[in-house]
Amino acid sequence: MPQTLFEKIWDAHVIEARPDGQTLLYVDRHLLHEGSFHGFEYLDQRHMPVRRPGQTFAVADHYIPTVSRDLADAQDAVARSLVTRLAENTARHGVTHFGIDSDAQGIVHVVGPEQGLTLPGLLIVCGDSHTATHGALGAYAFGIGASEVTHVLATQTLWQIKPRAMRITVDGARPAGVTGKDVILAIIAEISAAGATGHAVEFAGSLIRDLSMEERMTVCNMTIEAGGRAGMVAPDEKTFAYIQGRPYAPQGEDWEAALAFWRTLPSDPGAAFDTEVRLDGAAIQPMLTWGTSPEQAAAIAGAVPDPADAPSADKAEEWRDALAYIGLAPGQRFRDVAVDKVFLGSCTNSRIEDLRAAAAVVKGRRVQVKQALVSPGSFRVKRQAEAEGLDRVFREAGFEWRESGCSMCAGMNGDLAERGERVASTSNRNFRGRQGQGVRTHLVSPAAAAAAAVTGRFADPRDFA
Repeated sequence: MPQTLFEKIWDAHVIEARPDGQTLLYVDRHLLHEGSFHGFEYLDQRHMPVRRPGQTFAVADHYIPTVSRDLADAQDAVARSLVTRLAENTARHGVTHFGIDSDAQGIVHVVGPEQGLTLPGLLIVCGDSHTATHGALGAYAFGIGASEVTHVLATQTLWQIKPRAMRITVDGARPAGVTGKDVILAIIAEISAAGATGHAVEFAGSLIRDLSMEERMTVCNMTIEAGGRAGMVAPDEKTFAYIQGRPYAPQGEDWEAALAFWRTLPSDPGAAFDTEVRLDGAAIQPMLTWGTSPEQAAAIAGAVPDPADAPSADKAEEWRDALAYIGLAPGQRFRDVAVDKVFLGSCTNSRIEDLRAAAAVVKGRRVQVKQALVSPGSFRVKRQAEAEGLDRVFREAGFEWRESGCSMCAGMNGDLAERGERVASTSNRNFRGRQGQGVRTHLVSPAAAAAAAVTGRFADPRDFA
């Protein structure tokens, strides 16, 4: 019987399936960050070891400072304690830890693919919702809660209800200036922030295949913002080229065996999906969010929508509330909206391609906003950017060139905007208060963020080509 990519990986990891639908799955990779301390406390209280320390990897990213690599610059004692506890817990249990001084440190969802820890066919979990990122390499990857982190640490397994299978097909030639970020914002605007709820999503179609690996990660990263359990892209030659030679990737004969297996993973012709969605990729434009949900997105070249045009009375009320918070009026052109701060970073858009795209817009121009901040996705991304001279481009324009971390995406390290400020952000969430109480967040691509930084207003990045 034809199977989907998701079904092949799911079936290969089933240990036990109960009549009530709960299934015990084997976990190939468990990724940790500072929030894992509850799980280690549980193990220590019961004198239990980590079940598979060789398959568990930890990265300090949420609470570390980005102004320096000195923990003395952490926001407060709590942040310092959480970073320190991760180092102590992993050392005690024999878990590989990419700490604040490691040349492999970065945001966990950047580090996994970068190090070759993320491979096609693996089941990967992490106590962070944007674990969906890793599905871009053909893995089944999803975020888990604190109690589930403890379960995986103790058993290397996890009980799950099997999600339904959804395929989102985006066909058509990609218009100039349209990035992976624009594609996923257009998808969420089409299907809503709940449109993929209860599903493992496979992204398919000619435009998806045209995306770079880093853009595929951006698309899968934000699957969770559409309610999806996981996002996936079938592995192909582009995937294999990205993985080959990375530190933890298979080598020699193991590489050839892995390739043979990975080529069996794409969905079979005729495989059935529970839900199918199709988008015309040729119609997608550079996007931004105008409200307080990722589904409230539109073309930057357009204007703020009118709640009177909402598809339902409930949506109209949501739109009015969102516009009241975000401080915009129906019909207002986005190009007329002033921006206070720009954040270029997060697990969504902080990879080397993102920095190159932003630097191409910034080069030779000056920042026109209060603050523009770049936090590369990892130490290696930062080093690569500096080797290419991108840091100089950003610094000369007036950007702050920071260290790697989650930074102003979640703001747990103190990188926040002020109440009432409007931020053009390459991150993934524009909920109320996400970047600080009363802060107005607009999600954009790296090129659009750079365009906002050098004009002081939202701008179409195609104007800078």
